[in-house]
Amino acid sequence: MTTFVDRVELHVAAGNGGHGCASVHREKFKPLGGPDGGNGGRGGDVILTVDQSVTTLLDYHHSPHRKATNGKPGEGGNRSGKDGQDLVLPVPDGTVVLDKAGNVLADLVGHGTSYVAAQGGRGGLGNAALASARRKAPGFALLGEPGDLQDVVLELKTVADVALVGYPSAGKSSLISVLSAAKPKIADYPFTTLVPNLGVVTAGSTVYTIADVPGLIPGASQGKGLGLEFLRHVERCSVLVHVLDTATLESERDPVSDLDVIEEELKQYGGGLDRRPRIVVLNKIDVPDGKDLAEMVRPDLEARGYRVFEVSAVAHLGLRELSFALAEIVAKARAAKPKEEATRIVIRPKAVDDAGFTVSREEFGGELLFRVRGEKPERWVRQTDFNNDEAVGYLADRLNRLGVEEELMKAGARSGDGVAIGPEENAVVFDWEPSMTAGAEMLGRRGEDHRFEAPRPAAQRRRDRDAERDEAMREYGDFDPFAE
Repeated sequence: MTTFVDRVELHVAAGNGGHGCASVHREKFKPLGGPDGGNGGRGGDVILTVDQSVTTLLDYHHSPHRKATNGKPGEGGNRSGKDGQDLVLPVPDGTVVLDKAGNVLADLVGHGTSYVAAQGGRGGLGNAALASARRKAPGFALLGEPGDLQDVVLELKTVADVALVGYPSAGKSSLISVLSAAKPKIADYPFTTLVPNLGVVTAGSTVYTIADVPGLIPGASQGKGLGLEFLRHVERCSVLVHVLDTATLESERDPVSDLDVIEEELKQYGGGLDRRPRIVVLNKIDVPDGKDLAEMVRPDLEARGYRVFEVSAVAHLGLRELSFALAEIVAKARAAKPKEEATRIVIRPKAVDDAGFTVSREEFGGELLFRVRGEKPERWVRQTDFNNDEAVGYLADRLNRLGVEEELMKAGARSGDGVAIGPEENAVVFDWEPSMTAGAEMLGRRGEDHRFEAPRPAAQRRRDRDAERDEAMREYGDFDPFAE
């Protein structure tokens, strides 16, 4: 049964925005009291947040599909829909968020650090919000936008100060068990350690974390054994500790050759591991042959520039000196780190000549197609109810004011040419007609309803009638079309 998972693919879906409401206020003696449709609610976001109590990605391994709630639609009486609830997913400290191509989207380190993996859709405006001096009674509302759909990969990189590396059965788990309160599984066969172990060590005034990973073998950087799968867990460490077995029963191995093999694997893996400070621990000196071998190879290792410690995890020999030496290196590494500053808010204003959209000519099925791409045009299309002629006319007005029609003409578009707004896999395609109109114009200017206009005074009506009569007399002579 799997108890530790450090890499998962997560499919997240943010909530959809609620639709706006098209409603007209009605009450006794006031059948047409004006538009009162409310706005739709915003869809919920999917947020990844670091939680120190979470140590594995196991939950997402079993349930990789997560979705936030949708926003509620607006209602009459100027009642806006309720916003969807954000879905907060706790992840371990040190989780890296990547896209499917392997590009890093976020590196979540530190309790409370968060990343919005999928953003909820905006709610659509109701007809009360769309009303204006020119459009007093909109007979439509905007649709809510769909929420983002994202596939992300979560990788856990353990946040530890010290990493123990070495061959299987070199004594790494035994060492971490006596240096800290960690209780890993310990046995006398290779690959006892199947998952990274983490412990906390106190040395004087310095408190640091120490981790060990499954043992490395030749070819680990190319995927042999278990080491490659977990080497990412030592990438954040300040110091590497080579744990060398001085009492190995394999005749073809010795501490120096073991060190060379592990160093080569770290170099091949990359990730900056070959540049980390190192300490060499000669373990199992409680065994007589182990003590003799340690004294034999120590001068060679020190000649290479390594600090060497002879220890025994079983007999508790040399552990205090090792613990304080590690604390000294960790303290220096922490002091050398730049101080964390508050995140700066970066404002990137758009250029004054940025139209906010682009128009390109394409060939599609032997036909000429003009594709419009841009945040605003694509969002407006998603918000439009194409079953409502007035809503389509409103979209045409917005695109025209943005300058889309002018750019289409400059690109060579003619009446009847195909125009696509949006990406190729999800575009709205229509036959373009300059200055698009909709059936709502039969009421006058788009969105107006003359029933809401204030009645003309009697004197004004008489003057208008007299002017119409005079105009008719000039046109028809003695014939009076207004005569009873």
